[in-house]
Amino acid sequence: MNDKAADAEAPRMIAVNRRARHDYFIEEHFEAGLALQGWEVKSLREGRAQITEAYVRVLKEEAWLIGAHFTPPSGMSTHVTADPSRTRKLLLHANELARLTGKVERAGYTLVPLDLHWARGRAKLEVGLAKGKKKHDKRADLKAREWQRQKQRLLRTV
Repeated sequence: MNDKAADAEAPRMIAVNRRARHDYFIEEHFEAGLALQGWEVKSLREGRAQITEAYVRVLKEEAWLIGAHFTPPSGMSTHVTADPSRTRKLLLHANELARLTGKVERAGYTLVPLDLHWARGRAKLEVGLAKGKKKHDKRADLKAREWQRQKQRLLRTV
């Protein structure tokens, strides 16, 4: 396979929510499309998006991204009013939405945006079905990560 085809298939990251993996156990991943306005697509192409404070809600059989911030481009039109943190609709299949609704409402899960990326020329949001971590879980993860680093250092010196 040539390099151009490999580049076209690999998703290009726009924004990553690093806090999500620290604060939650991610059990399932879903890829959702986004209903965007023109200026938002331009903003994403420039890499001006932030999803750290964002979250996903399922309301009336529709999924919504709330709290994501897309900075408007500098050469923006004067007749378009840009709302950088507006609520954006997520595009998911009906069976995925039904499953997510059941898990969130009955089983106590949370929907967390993990990353925003380009896939086949379209902006996609990776959503994680997650359970919250307790403080001792976070400490145990940190301790395990530190031990792995220490092991790697010891193996390199030998």
